Amino acid sequence: MSDYITLRKAPGSYSIRGYGAVLGESSNVIELSEGSYEPVLYVPREDLAMAFFDKTDHSTHCPHKGDASYYTLQAKSGPVENAAWSYESPKEGLEQITGHLAFYPDKVTVEQT
Repeated sequence: MSDYITLRKAPGSYSIRGYGAVLGESSNVIELSEGSYEPVLYVPREDLAMAFFDKTDHSTHCPHKGDASYYTLQAKSGPVENAAWSYESPKEGLEQITGHLAFYPDKVTVEQT
């Protein structure tokens, strides 16, 4: 991992909500800071109701983190395409985010409780 990306355990507990549903709660959230971007919170899948999420065919590549897989949120009002992403096999030094999901803030709310 370069100095460009830093990981740290996010302090406290978090509630994850989307479209009227509580999707999970976690005190094991990882904060990833990358360059000048806003920090991104990665939530362990075991702390999420994964029945709400379906893996999609969409993927992207980040030169710093690797290949990202995407998940659609199955909300009561209908599917929310590619609401979350995950690095199944991140680059060396970022293994800590394996098995975690990150969310687009306009689709899912992750807030400290």
